[in-house]
Amino acid sequence: MRRLSLVLFGTVICVAQTSAPVEIELMTYAEIHDAIHKNGKTTVLIYNGGTEQRGPQAVLGGHTFIARRAGADIARRLGNALLAPVMPFSPANGHLNENWPGTVTVPTAVYLSVNEAAVASMVTNGFRHIVLMGDHGGAQQELESLAARLDAKFRPKGVRVHFCGAVYRSYGEFNEWLKQNNLPIGTHAGISDTSLLLYLGGSDWIRKDKLVAGSKQNGISGDPRLSTAAIGKTLYERKVSAAVGEIRKMTTAKP
Repeated sequence: MRRLSLVLFGTVICVAQTSAPVEIELMTYAEIHDAIHKNGKTTVLIYNGGTEQRGPQAVLGGHTFIARRAGADIARRLGNALLAPVMPFSPANGHLNENWPGTVTVPTAVYLSVNEAAVASMVTNGFRHIVLMGDHGGAQQELESLAARLDAKFRPKGVRVHFCGAVYRSYGEFNEWLKQNNLPIGTHAGISDTSLLLYLGGSDWIRKDKLVAGSKQNGISGDPRLSTAAIGKTLYERKVSAAVGEIRKMTTAKP
């Protein structure tokens, strides 16, 4: 009986913890209204994902899955933020190859136009701080420039638009950690990318029997064979913490 009570109590706790989502697509408009106007969630994250080849070992939705998970965790840690629906496409021409089917790329101009429209929507929705982010390397500088232009446009209305580059810079910065631990670095589908997906999705996202060293033929830059979920957890925590710190600094700074 006591064991059953504990199980039921645990279930109640679980329901309570998941009853207040931060993902806009999982909320009603009434819940979003109250989150903004009653609970102070006046920051919204527009986090772009991507669909591209990630070597023979990883699912193509990696950037999008990471953005959804990290975006929600960043929003929760900020405490005053919600996460907009994650866009699954980005400029990814370099990965579009008939030998590696599945990649979806969009022109940079289209990518930026969608982000601009999303920002305008969030202004109408009542958010006061709008943060643009991209998990994919393509168009990082262009996204930052867009944020600056839209910030100037909407600032007279009391709305600030920011760019958070920490979520993508974390990949490059993590290479120093890999060097210090005598592990191979890589720029695409290597140990960092693969370990992160192992941590977040396990065998659902990574095919361990397909792990091979990188070559021009397989789409990998680096060597993912020493990837582990533990390495992925380290990278994930750095990624989320860096983003939270950068966003807090930007959204609390005086104009």
